[in-house]
Amino acid sequence: MTKSVETTKTKGADFDAVVIGAGFGGLYSVYKLRNEQGLNVKAFDSAGDVGGTWYWNRYPGALSDTESFVYRYSFSGELLQKGRWKTRYLTQPEIRAYMNEVADTYDLRRSFQFNTRVTATHFNDETGLWHVTTDKGETVTAKYLITALGLLSATNTPKYKGIDSFKGQMLHTGYWPEGVELKGKRVGVIGTGSTGVQVITATAPIAGHLTVFQRSPQYVVPIGNTPQDEATIAQQKANYDDIWKQVKSSVVAFGFEESTVPAETASPEERERVFEAAWQRGGGFYFMFGTFCDIATSQIANDAAADFIKKKIKEIVKDPATAKALTPRDIYAKRPLCGNNYYEVYNRPNVTLADVKADPIAEFTATGIRLESGAEHELDVVIFATGFDAVDGNYVKMDMRGRGGVTMRDKWKDGPLGYLGMMETDFPNLFMILGPNGPFTNLPPSIETQVEWIADTIEMMEGKGLKAIEPTEAARDEWVTLCRTIADMTLFPKAESWIFGANIPGKKNAVMFYMAGIGNYRNAINAVKDGGYQTMIFDREMASA
Repeated sequence: MTKSVETTKTKGADFDAVVIGAGFGGLYSVYKLRNEQGLNVKAFDSAGDVGGTWYWNRYPGALSDTESFVYRYSFSGELLQKGRWKTRYLTQPEIRAYMNEVADTYDLRRSFQFNTRVTATHFNDETGLWHVTTDKGETVTAKYLITALGLLSATNTPKYKGIDSFKGQMLHTGYWPEGVELKGKRVGVIGTGSTGVQVITATAPIAGHLTVFQRSPQYVVPIGNTPQDEATIAQQKANYDDIWKQVKSSVVAFGFEESTVPAETASPEERERVFEAAWQRGGGFYFMFGTFCDIATSQIANDAAADFIKKKIKEIVKDPATAKALTPRDIYAKRPLCGNNYYEVYNRPNVTLADVKADPIAEFTATGIRLESGAEHELDVVIFATGFDAVDGNYVKMDMRGRGGVTMRDKWKDGPLGYLGMMETDFPNLFMILGPNGPFTNLPPSIETQVEWIADTIEMMEGKGLKAIEPTEAARDEWVTLCRTIADMTLFPKAESWIFGANIPGKKNAVMFYMAGIGNYRNAINAVKDGGYQTMIFDREMASA
């Protein structure tokens, strides 16, 4: 525990560090910098409490599709042993409760100012400090700026003709108010990604009628959210040292051993057996990475997995026309999806599938949605499960200015750059958690990895009396090129996906992730640290003075 009042070590600054965000990244940053290093830290979040993305995403059916035993922090043995869960996956209320427990255990709320949105962050060349301005009209200064803005938090709502004329209720899954009642209502859901699948499967049994507006049919495998017995949980807790070692050296960090067997050389019978076992087990990432090792890299393997899911759709969905509309036509290379009896939903008499690729939405009316064919769907509630302006969205929306007044918006106008998923040239002492070109994995282990690297780097700087750190342009460009090269070795760039910004009209296709896995990522960033930060420029303002 820390003292109740911290003193600022940075001369002339209000705080040593400002942290933006109260999700997994923001909470752990405050813990590392304040509790462990004794820095004076101020943190802000626009929400009313801790939770980050899980504060806002309260939509029906919201849960993590990472298994409960690894959707948490690994840093505290005490927290791990206190962990409580009933099923294989955590629901949104359970995740919120967990994050509240973390905040309470380590007295983290004391550093946070909630219901406060940061509107601008400007680096001052003269003082070497960050000036952070909020929507309350206050500005504070700090040496270090840590942005835990969230990978998926800048909501994306398409602009449809006549949208303001709709008299019913409009909701976005990423900004869900309290007390929404869907029972017995005519509900329309726009979007069939990960969130859409969860909303659809949760809403179908309670809505009077559910209309799903589908632009792109999806590959969805069962989630397999089975109850977890006490013996299984006790075994997981007893083995946490080995579990975290495996997770942090793996590819996707989901707590299962990734397959090393290629589907390309397996017999059709072996493929069928393995896919069927994975279908029965459940889990989207497991189906893609736990069955065979080449589904994301080999067209032959990818086709085999895709064909298996297509066959399941045909078997499950009773109406042939609906089954056809639900069958994907592109490759199986988006974020892997899983849901609770997703395709079975479309056998319900109160569910209608509107294929808006074939018959697009023409306009919203006072009473619902009209398609280009003239077909009208009368609705009481429209739910936008249309995702987020992912990864860089929050950074280009905020007024972020680095050295010489350069804006992040301008720097990333041709797509997000970023070094190691955490830093950017001309933005000294800025550390981004889950910034562009970080690992594509289960997020808490990636967040911990980054926060620990950031904390170690700050500790090194404080120990040596250094004022500023930023990457060289050459190192940044080399990292971005590496991320693109790795992505191009997979099939992911061939699919239209938010992973490359395809869900935002006018957004350029850009690589946003390091796709070689968390194990390789940890090795890469630790090599920078252990090599004495050869890719960094220190105290540049002094060198150029």
